[in-house]
Amino acid sequence: MTRRLAPIDLLLAGAISLLALAFAGRPALARELIQFQDQRYHPGTIVIRTGQRSLYFVTAPGEAIRYQIAVGKAGKQWRGVKFVEELAVEPAWSPPAEVKRAQPNLPNVIAGGSPRNPMGARVIGLGPGGEYAIHGTNAPGTIGTAASFGCFRMHNPDVIDLYARVRMGTPVVVLP
Repeated sequence: MTRRLAPIDLLLAGAISLLALAFAGRPALARELIQFQDQRYHPGTIVIRTGQRSLYFVTAPGEAIRYQIAVGKAGKQWRGVKFVEELAVEPAWSPPAEVKRAQPNLPNVIAGGSPRNPMGARVIGLGPGGEYAIHGTNAPGTIGTAASFGCFRMHNPDVIDLYARVRMGTPVVVLP
């Protein structure tokens, strides 16, 4: 015996199918509000734990937003304290000499907003020195891995969210 679906059931099934298609291939947001027990860091501080592949933006005492990130490859990870020295929306990218040596076929400049630009939607440049950044990515499958030359990659929706929260001079603490 075949059961006929009521018009509302057909409508709901169609809506669910459309939603599934709309969100197919989009990364799930890799951020969540959590309890952050490390009281050493004040609200507004970014704490990165490379071993956990996590970046924490401290929002209040005992609370942070946790983002999933990609970190530096073996031999490219670092630790220490830097400060936000640059904030850029869809910047052009010129590969540093080390990256160009490893990938000589890269062009000298990739335009901002290009799907080939590995910096993604936003860049939060770290200094002093300016050689490292927190940025989006054109390779979302690398999030959660050790994949970069020392920068921290985020899903583009996540780096847009973080970018809106940070200010010039924000401290960034990188721990193992």
